[in-house]
Amino acid sequence: MIHQIQVNGKTRRVDVDDDTPLLWVLRDHLQLTGTKFGCGVAQCGACTVHIDGQPLRSCSMPVSAVGKRTITTIEGATSREAKAVQAAWIARDVPQCGYCQSGQIMSAVALLKEVKKPTDRDIDLAMNGNLCRCATYVRIRAAIHDAARALQG
Repeated sequence: MIHQIQVNGKTRRVDVDDDTPLLWVLRDHLQLTGTKFGCGVAQCGACTVHIDGQPLRSCSMPVSAVGKRTITTIEGATSREAKAVQAAWIARDVPQCGYCQSGQIMSAVALLKEVKKPTDRDIDLAMNGNLCRCATYVRIRAAIHDAARALQG
């Protein structure tokens, strides 16, 4: 079936079954490979994208559920918050293996769009469910604080 979806500011048409997970539409059909497959059951956060600005797991969302909502992947994360998070990630040398980082960044960006001065608790709640097998959680939290300060001016 033909699905018309809004991805990173562009209308894209894909011919896939209704129950095809959005993750595979993004990766296999649109070649947007920054969004990663981790667990396939929405528990690790590696596949996090924004749908209408909210961080959601693309591995468990069928493409038919997207409708007219807008999707932003790590490739399309260009907002002021995204740039601040990406700069903080680099400055803090957050990634080790890097596999989970696109999902981590997408969750952090969504947090900073909602909460301008997040506390450690705000960060922990927002990042809950984004697993990092390298355990860079302390650097992730520090980078989010740095990005929040940079956004403040």
